[in-house]
Amino acid sequence: MFIVSLTYKVSIENVECHIPEHNIFLQKYYDSGLFIASGRKEPRTGGIIVCNASSKNEIEHIITEDPFHIHQVADYDITEFIPTKCNENFKIFIKD
Repeated sequence: MFIVSLTYKVSIENVECHIPEHNIFLQKYYDSGLFIASGRKEPRTGGIIVCNASSKNEIEHIITEDPFHIHQVADYDITEFIPTKCNENFKIFIKD
């Protein structure tokens, strides 16, 4: 499982003009089952995507499709983690 932390590197006005395209990108990966949750940081300096990809390389490839990446709106930090404990409702996302 991975946490992708986005940090905006342009003004929020520049970010907002790319949000519709970014939401289409997100939905593609929700539909595929790879994205579990996403949202903006507070304060609004970027966002977080929680995903269930098979490798860091897969995430790096997926990021290249994000309009925020294409238009150089955000930097990305990818953290892999192995869940060892979770709420029962979350277990559907855990790969054994």
